[in-house]
Amino acid sequence: MTLQTTGIALVAVVYFILRYLNRTDTPKIKNIPEIPGVPLFGNLLQFGDRHAKVARNLAKKYGAVFQVRLGNKRIIFANTFDSVKHLWITNQSALISRPTLHTFHTVVSSSQGFTIGTSPWDESCKQRRKAAASALNKPAVQSYMPIIDLESYVSINELLEDSGNGKKDIDPIAYFQRFALNTSLTLNYGSRIDGRIDDQLLQEICDVERAISNFRSTSNNWQDYIPLMRLLPFAKASDKAVEYRDRRDKYLTLLLSKLKKQIAEGSDKPCITGNILKDPEAKLNESEIKSICLTMVSAGLDTVPGNLIMGIAYLSSAHGQEIQARAYEEIMKVYPNGDAWSQCVVEEKVPYVTGFVREVLRFFTVIPICLPRVSIKDIKYEDATIPAGTTFYMNAWAADFDDSQFKEAKSFNVERYLDNPEGSGTPHYAYGAGSRMCAGSHLANRELFTAFVRLIVAFHIDPPKEKKDEPILDCLECNAIPTSLTTDPKSFKVGFSARDLGKLKQWVQESEEMTRHLMNDGVVVA
Repeated sequence: MTLQTTGIALVAVVYFILRYLNRTDTPKIKNIPEIPGVPLFGNLLQFGDRHAKVARNLAKKYGAVFQVRLGNKRIIFANTFDSVKHLWITNQSALISRPTLHTFHTVVSSSQGFTIGTSPWDESCKQRRKAAASALNKPAVQSYMPIIDLESYVSINELLEDSGNGKKDIDPIAYFQRFALNTSLTLNYGSRIDGRIDDQLLQEICDVERAISNFRSTSNNWQDYIPLMRLLPFAKASDKAVEYRDRRDKYLTLLLSKLKKQIAEGSDKPCITGNILKDPEAKLNESEIKSICLTMVSAGLDTVPGNLIMGIAYLSSAHGQEIQARAYEEIMKVYPNGDAWSQCVVEEKVPYVTGFVREVLRFFTVIPICLPRVSIKDIKYEDATIPAGTTFYMNAWAADFDDSQFKEAKSFNVERYLDNPEGSGTPHYAYGAGSRMCAGSHLANRELFTAFVRLIVAFHIDPPKEKKDEPILDCLECNAIPTSLTTDPKSFKVGFSARDLGKLKQWVQESEEMTRHLMNDGVVVA
């Protein structure tokens, strides 16, 4: 009798798991291919730690758009350039919200709230995004160029010093993390971290933001998909999330408190958050202001450093030597008097470098699976009607390597963006697409353009002296954490030798004098 009772209980437990824990948040969608999975896990085991690559391979068999089960969540994957265009751009008014994920939204964000990019769509998100978009549009970005001038010359000058003018190979990662972070901090708080790349606060922010970025990842946190895993004693993801949340709270509170104190004393510099705090007609409350601060700090480290770092990595390659030579030649055609260093912060008039930036963004798609979307209206796709409330994942890496959109997509080719249809319309999905694409894309593009022009006129970027220091140039394999939201480049080294040491020192000195007012009067911030 005991064995029989035990057997019945076991069957009941198995039935409970299969019947209840195996259910999905959204019913199966008709006329969209479904990838076969296993109970409880769905397709999680199948996707492993290479979601973008596995999804692209599945698309070859099942079609551009398919549905999967990740734990108890049903997901629509789009894997080609045109399918993303149809769902994210043609239907952008329907595909405008975000899902909430347990690790990031419930644990990490419990104290400071959500970033703008991770917030579900509501009136508050609309107001925050409007404020950010206004502060980051093209005219506003042009007023920020003195900041980019400062951060680029500081990094280049330190590269020159630390490399001994090419005698020592350098890992560029920390230099350009600081470049991007300080740009964001100055814009948002009116102050920067005035220290070298080993500054303790700089390292803390970079380390914590990198970890929190992983908590936002669609492939790094299985407890987001399988609620049962949140109860397991060995599941430490939530404990780590709490740790990093607390560490982030410390520096965010420090930065905002410092700004508020400066405003009270009348010593603050113009900045986005300061303008909001001092505007009596501002419609944003304290939590919404914190959301903008969160967004500026985290977004500054999401895309710009990875693209700058991997762009430098490619320039150090054999093919990169050819690109450097052509880029330098094109820069000299536009600026034969040698004033490219100063003019690149005023204007963007070197199409070859603009094309190079676009190809870096495409080739090294640093957010392979973009932040997920949730539809707020039904969406038609071919013979299917995808109901409101469905979660969508954009396989941006697969779309940016779509051979039907990009000729020889696996090749790094600047020319594809020079007077070419490939460069018209939406050139790539590095910033996402549609109604919730990155609001800071104009700023990021200007940061990248300015940094690359200055790096190319300042240095020969050479391969490292030792083969073990060579960078990995594959978009996915170069990532130190395959399941992270954004690319965290594996360590490598390159050589930086000045083209003309005297001119470079002169340019740095001129930039230092031009940007000195940042320390005194600040810049005009929209």
